[in-house]
Amino acid sequence: MIDRDRLSALLARERAEFAATHARSADAYAAARNLFGRVPMTWMNKAAGGFPVYAASARGARVTDVDGHTYVDFCLGDTAAMAGHSPAPVVDAVRRAAGDGLATMLPTEDAAWVGAELAGRFGVPRWSFTLTATDANRWAIRLLRAVTGRPRILVNSYCYHGSVDESLIVVGPDGEPAGRPGNVGAPCDVTTTSRVAEYNDLAGLERELAHGDVAAVLMEPALTNIGIVLPEPGYLAGVRELTRRYGSYLVNDETHTFSTGPGGATAAWELEPDVVTIGKAIGGGVPIGAYGLSASLASLLAGRDDLDLVDMGGVGGTLAGNPLSVTAARATLEHVLTPAAFARMTKVASTFAAGVREVVDRFGLPWSVTQLGARVEYRFASPAPSSGGASAAAADPDIEDFLHAYLLNRGVLLTPFHNMALMCPATTPADVATHHEVFAAAVTELVG
Repeated sequence: MIDRDRLSALLARERAEFAATHARSADAYAAARNLFGRVPMTWMNKAAGGFPVYAASARGARVTDVDGHTYVDFCLGDTAAMAGHSPAPVVDAVRRAAGDGLATMLPTEDAAWVGAELAGRFGVPRWSFTLTATDANRWAIRLLRAVTGRPRILVNSYCYHGSVDESLIVVGPDGEPAGRPGNVGAPCDVTTTSRVAEYNDLAGLERELAHGDVAAVLMEPALTNIGIVLPEPGYLAGVRELTRRYGSYLVNDETHTFSTGPGGATAAWELEPDVVTIGKAIGGGVPIGAYGLSASLASLLAGRDDLDLVDMGGVGGTLAGNPLSVTAARATLEHVLTPAAFARMTKVASTFAAGVREVVDRFGLPWSVTQLGARVEYRFASPAPSSGGASAAAADPDIEDFLHAYLLNRGVLLTPFHNMALMCPATTPADVATHHEVFAAAVTELVG
């Protein structure tokens, strides 16, 4: 239904408009010659306008750039700011903590509070801290290899577990496992460390587990970073049954699926993982990650005197569990990302999803809209994809860039990597209405 010539012309127009109205961002980008890729972290080069917006300030559900434009922010730091930008309880707690020592490598009472809160929310009782969810996954993997004596990790095709080497594997076009395209500097062929199955494919999962060499299945309860892919009825129960049958541990990575509710999908869907990993949002914008272990797994690990868990055994980091991070996490969980806040965020997200569906249906587009608690995503396929491979195949970078640039030029910011919109406690129905007005105008121009 999309005229590609029209699309190309519209995208060029929006990029020209972006360049004309973001001169200070363009100048800052040009001047950053000593930064690799001209940005602090190369992912920031994913910019629909041709160069990144430079932030000046962010509060609640708003970001203001150096050119003076203010955006309704549905990106929220790609989930890191799910609590909103600079929520007052977190800012106040961080200010107090900053004057009392930033890097002591000593425990604090706040850390114990956060561990107890996470245990209550996710149902696994023993917690340890990292600085990122990537590290939480890496350290969990090492622990599970140690207790099982098995070398491989199994993930879903097009999963997202940060930059964990073992997770960068997909089911190739021929149905065989292959390294994910574009993976940078892999230490070895990922097929030697990992196995892979499509999400929602229990037969494929069992086939891979039957080899008997999988220490753990590391998975998001719902795929998120390739577009939201929800579980089909019985799938997650089947995963749990199969992992137990074949002696593999189950790790739920809740870093993005935390949007489902205060205890993530694990609590909302009554799941029973052996390990939960999480990061980003629980710190209210301050770097932190964490992993939680079942009581039996923690006891098993604690009884292994051959494992060096207090020095150089490969699990730990000097700044992990630092006072600033755990203080921020306590403030976030105690005062910001509360059950009441999740209920409001999910309600606003439902309004967002309904409005996007109305536009898609009005124009008869073969697109789909999927909601995961406070998170909403639309894909250029209908029905909604049921696997990572199918969702990846539904991507259309040109349409994405046009929509993102169009929204940017009219004061709305989406996650640059896909069509994800996340609600924070400060997001309002009026913010959603702003998106819908601009989105409908963009689609009107796109379909002609």
